[in-house]
Amino acid sequence: MKFFVDTADTAEIKDLAATGLLDGVTTNPSLIAKSGKDFKEVTKEICGMVDGPVSAEVVALDHEGMMREAEVLRKIADNVCIKVPMTFDGLKTCKALTGDGTMVNVTLCFSANQALLAAKAGASFVSPFVGRHDDNGFDGMDLIRDIRLIYDNYAFETEILVASIRHGIHVLESARIGADVATMPPAVIRGLVKHVLTDKGIEGFLADWKKTGQSIG
Repeated sequence: MKFFVDTADTAEIKDLAATGLLDGVTTNPSLIAKSGKDFKEVTKEICGMVDGPVSAEVVALDHEGMMREAEVLRKIADNVCIKVPMTFDGLKTCKALTGDGTMVNVTLCFSANQALLAAKAGASFVSPFVGRHDDNGFDGMDLIRDIRLIYDNYAFETEILVASIRHGIHVLESARIGADVATMPPAVIRGLVKHVLTDKGIEGFLADWKKTGQSIG
């Protein structure tokens, strides 16, 4: 499963990229605003930090407006992936852009039927929001299972990019189901490495090593 980080914080991206764990980055207008940087400048900077897709979202709601904004965004770098909303105009834009060889991420997906439409429109990625789904009384992982089944039924090439991930269990379940990508806040990625028994084991090894009075190097 590919790991994307969901942030526009370049310091975080640089640090995580050094681990070799990052396969891409997702951003959105809210994350860009939080960064306090110019949209195009920070997107270009991020694109230079990772080899994989960097999702940059349009803000227009009409097809013509989305196409104009996409034209600006895809000139930033070759690994820009245009992010469009799950609307009819978004799907129309998705079809036009993917037909021209541009990567497209259809976002704000909350149903398997929506994911089916995104795949039929040729989306490179579809982003179902599991955390927000859970917040509204639904099971976000059931949504991922349904999408995986449908995509496998018809051999769709659209990748399932699980978004709105809140914790490690979301990551685990996504991997068990067979999602293609999980995009996570930096804190969730960092949390995956943590385990109380790992910490306890390190403490024990260090305590025993100290008793030897030796040093390495």
